[in-house]
Amino acid sequence: MGVETSLWQRSRQAAYDEITSIAMGLFLDQGFEQTTIDQIASTAGISRRSFFRYFGTKEDIVLGDLASQGELVRAALEEVPSTVGPWEALREALHAVDALAIDPDVTMKIATMMYGTPSLRSRSIEKHLHWQTLLMPDIRRRLGIAEDDLADPAPGAIVASAIACLDAAGEVWVRGGGRDDLATLYDRAVSAVRGRS
Repeated sequence: MGVETSLWQRSRQAAYDEITSIAMGLFLDQGFEQTTIDQIASTAGISRRSFFRYFGTKEDIVLGDLASQGELVRAALEEVPSTVGPWEALREALHAVDALAIDPDVTMKIATMMYGTPSLRSRSIEKHLHWQTLLMPDIRRRLGIAEDDLADPAPGAIVASAIACLDAAGEVWVRGGGRDDLATLYDRAVSAVRGRS
């Protein structure tokens, strides 16, 4: 049974990867909004119904990894010693999962498409809200706030601000044609939010 399950999972992952590759090629070639689900399904040789077995929305093709990356950031954050402050711990966690590293050759076109497409932008924000839910418990502990104390806005404000800084840094990175270092841009954004020069 285990071997059969593993084979099924590998087959499903291979199909997922192939559909993603085909869709991304279409998006980058003719634009995200100009590419339809029917066109993706047809090019991939699957039915529209089969498409929805792999993806909930067209936006999920571009942003699918963003949700799972949130789980990686949470795991990395929990590995940072509890003596490290919340802002520094978040930076370490983002760095640990390469959220502050970008491959310019691969990412520029995708990032440009994301920041220039309203539906992708809003879906990205939605997934980042999920990150906030994942990361807040750790930050709450670092601040010495009891788990059941939901009256203090500090943990949510810090996590939301860090995510907003990451988003702002990414947008500036795209506008600058990928010339700047994303981690440096993130640090500058955080310094501005924290009132540091």
